[in-house]
Amino acid sequence: MAYRVPLFNLNFDEREAQAAYDTIKSGWISTGPRNAELEQMFKDMWNVKHAVSMNNCTNALHVCCMVCGFGPGDEVICPSLTFAASCNCSRYVGATPVFADIVGPEHINIDPADIERRITPRTKGIIVVHLAGYPARMDEIMAIARKHDLKVIEDACHGPLSAYKGRKLGTIGDCAAFSFFSNKNISTGEGGMFITNDDEMERKARLIRSHGMSTMSYQRASGHATEYDITCLGYNFRMDDIRAAIAIEQLKKLPGDLETRSKVRRRYEENLRGIERVTVPFIGCGEFTSNYIFPIVIKDSTKEKRNALREYIHARGIQTSVHYPAAHLFSTYRELGTVLPKTEYVTNNEVTLPMYAALTMEQVDEICEVVSDGIKEIYG
Repeated sequence: MAYRVPLFNLNFDEREAQAAYDTIKSGWISTGPRNAELEQMFKDMWNVKHAVSMNNCTNALHVCCMVCGFGPGDEVICPSLTFAASCNCSRYVGATPVFADIVGPEHINIDPADIERRITPRTKGIIVVHLAGYPARMDEIMAIARKHDLKVIEDACHGPLSAYKGRKLGTIGDCAAFSFFSNKNISTGEGGMFITNDDEMERKARLIRSHGMSTMSYQRASGHATEYDITCLGYNFRMDDIRAAIAIEQLKKLPGDLETRSKVRRRYEENLRGIERVTVPFIGCGEFTSNYIFPIVIKDSTKEKRNALREYIHARGIQTSVHYPAAHLFSTYRELGTVLPKTEYVTNNEVTLPMYAALTMEQVDEICEVVSDGIKEIYG
């Protein structure tokens, strides 16, 4: 069905179209000068030493696991309330994901206390997901990592320019991954970025990205090299310059877009405070965040009633989603037998409402009124 108020809108205009056109006209469309420019913008905006563009966030996470040295026999602790890529990536290198619970409906990021409970002699790392663009409890997580000599990967795909105590998400752990998927704050259709402050991790990531080649095609075409060596087993994780050019325009827009999203978030919070059955995760967070999505959790609910509420909202022309189905309950992970009561409650009773800068205050008011009406109708 066509929704009057969609979940997401694409923040594109003639600038992205012109950037793609200009790149095509330049005669160089594979990984080249636009990728180098995008990587430099990331380094400047995130105040990080290294940025390596990737063709998607999943492969950026795969690279994170590789440069962290995870492998067969290792365990990597990760949340279940996330998209599957956040846990699949450890399997790509032969490691085993170990799922940890969230703090609770008020803070739906991974629980540091549960991380520590799940550490064994085989644990080699932690993958942290900053859900909805809100920071996990990184001080506690990094203290645990130092205590047990663990690597920390930040899946920051929801949180471009989000901050934690003055530091950008993605710059706190050992390395991080960002997503440029079509519905992300930075959108190129497909694409991603790997960042780190570690020189050796960056060196390895750049080799892995392109077949282990010692020089790239653009370097050879520009006369900076005439041949190459294959120095390690690598992959084709390269981003093309057309998408990089689009990402550059998206990055230019990002600060203003996030400022407007913060106003949308505040309006939601004002309207939903009075609905007793609704929990707004991260309400009152004082950090600057990307507000990638706007999740709510229904109290004293069931999955069936949550689904009925979503159908009620959809019938009024407003699109919703669920972030996310619990990964540990997928068929591929069910054999691990993990039980995560807080995650399981939230995944069954969460509703993601529309969130984007173009939402008007009147639309936010209408969405909240429909949610309120639906709760009265379904829950009594």
